Amino acid sequence: QKGHGAQYLDKLQVEKERGITVKAQTATMFYKHTVENPESHGTDSSSYLLNLIDTPGHVDFSYEVSRSLAACQGALLVVDAAQGVQAQTIANFYLAFESNLSIIPVINKIDQPTADPDNVKAQLKRLFDIDPSEALLTSAKTGQGLSQVLPAVIERIPCPPGNCDSPVRMLLLDSYYDEYKGVICHVAIVDGAMRKGDKISSAATGRTYEVFDVGIMHPELTPTGVLYTGQVGYVITGMRSTKEARIGDTLHQAKTIVEPLPGFKPVRHMVFSGVYPADGSDFEALSHAIEKLTCNDASVSVTKETSTALGMGFRCGFLGLLHMDVFHQRLEQEYGAQVISTIPTVPYIFEYGDER
Repeated sequence: QKGHGAQYLDKLQVEKERGITVKAQTATMFYKHTVENPESHGTDSSSYLLNLIDTPGHVDFSYEVSRSLAACQGALLVVDAAQGVQAQTIANFYLAFESNLSIIPVINKIDQPTADPDNVKAQLKRLFDIDPSEALLTSAKTGQGLSQVLPAVIERIPCPPGNCDSPVRMLLLDSYYDEYKGVICHVAIVDGAMRKGDKISSAATGRTYEVFDVGIMHPELTPTGVLYTGQVGYVITGMRSTKEARIGDTLHQAKTIVEPLPGFKPVRHMVFSGVYPADGSDFEALSHAIEKLTCNDASVSVTKETSTALGMGFRCGFLGLLHMDVFHQRLEQEYGAQVISTIPTVPYIFEYGDER
């Protein structure tokens, strides 16, 4: 609601402190769309179920964006009316373009004194060949123009493809560990339907699980008992280890043979840093904390290493310096881990001009 402060989907403490989105968050909403009927000279109303995913904008969290796009048919490309197209705008546009998504440009912050929406429209045309008339002008602060966003989503973005009558097949988008429920998986249903009590298998591990709970994020976990083709929701299967929930894995109906979904491109790590417990006796606690956190952030690589000065620890790979800082901060805030991190390094290759 307007004036109620913090953004609802930015739930992590690090997101609230830094004012940025770090984790992609999913929410399901129901929207009644009204259109004019020229034949009856009246209006027709239909209710739509929309799966919304709020993704980070910073390039260090591009892996979160690429995973989210796998569950989408369209994207809102939000551009600042004052700052115009940024480097991450270009990167995220091509991620969506390569995924064949319908793209709706949204020029936000038009209430700013330095806003120049006409210049931004020209940038969108020059860089992405987007028709200026397709851009929506909005101000999230004042609410101006927001009423046209959801109708544009319904009219311009196609419904999810998929076969409702096929055995269930779904893509594992994200997971996190809950102390009481175990591993909670976020999934996108590609084919079929999944119901509470069904048996599902993992294409990666071959293990079979029973569906104990299934539902949607509305925006909190809301049990529905079933998820249908095209829906994005959560499933609890009693997984106790985070290693069982592999991001990009295909979950499918047990005792059926299905073609695995493409999954995600491998992550290319840019920055590496050592992470050691401040107290050497806390190594096992740090190991469990990192295991649980990498379940929620699969873009981090982790290998064990030993230092003569710091003892046993981990060598972690990140997508950038901000990604590294956020990971360290989450370890401390969410798991109470006191860590010592080494100076970040970047791997590089020498190429000699004399062909040596």
